[in-house]
Amino acid sequence: MTTEYAKSTDGTRIAFESNGTGPVLVLVDGAMCYRRFGPAEPFTAALRDAYTVVTYDRRGRGESGDSSTYRPELEIEDLRAVIDTVGGKPFVLGFSSGAGLAYRAAAAGVPMAKLIGYEAPYVGRRGGRDYVADLDRLIEDGEDGKAVDYFMVKMVGAPFFLPVMFRLMGKVWGQMKQIAPTLRYDARVMGGDFEIPTAELKKIKVPTLTIWGSKAKPEMSKANAAIAEAIPGAGHRILEGQTHNVTPEALRPEIAGFFA
Repeated sequence: MTTEYAKSTDGTRIAFESNGTGPVLVLVDGAMCYRRFGPAEPFTAALRDAYTVVTYDRRGRGESGDSSTYRPELEIEDLRAVIDTVGGKPFVLGFSSGAGLAYRAAAAGVPMAKLIGYEAPYVGRRGGRDYVADLDRLIEDGEDGKAVDYFMVKMVGAPFFLPVMFRLMGKVWGQMKQIAPTLRYDARVMGGDFEIPTAELKKIKVPTLTIWGSKAKPEMSKANAAIAEAIPGAGHRILEGQTHNVTPEALRPEIAGFFA
């Protein structure tokens, strides 16, 4: 596995690698994930017999660079740079907030043949509270562990005990804290308030499939059904028995069918 680099529009180097043979499939990670931590490696192993699987480190993670300023549009350009470097119009598969990023990239005209999004967490965070400002303060104060807690529970709606479980997994918890400063990027990719960007989604012209698990929380299921309704011509699937952490075995048949 050889690391290559694409250069984004602001000059930031984005690390990526390609594995397998066949049509190109680009994976877009969600929060706190990169090539060596999260779904990239297991999905690459499961799909590289049928696809040339391209995985990349989103900015500020792994071997990718970062800049002194951040806008969600920069991450759209990062994905565009990776796709331009590998060439052609690939299939794209996004997970969680990575699905939100992939939807926004498709709406912005980033070249794709087809797009699958799994459980983009547009769960809505109303009530007048500035969640992004709260998250920024925690990160600026060096409270990386609390930032992980806040993002997962208060912003995405994960069960309160999940961060406690991660704390019992020493190495995993250490990796999550290390990458915690990029959570503010995911929050901004999701619009800050995690509300469905209906007007933006209506601009998508790429054939799209929205998928979620049968064990998703009600607000997650409702949100992803609304995403499918907002994207012109989009389909949707519900994977029996799956949670937010979908397995390659469960998702592969949908990938093979839609990307055929």
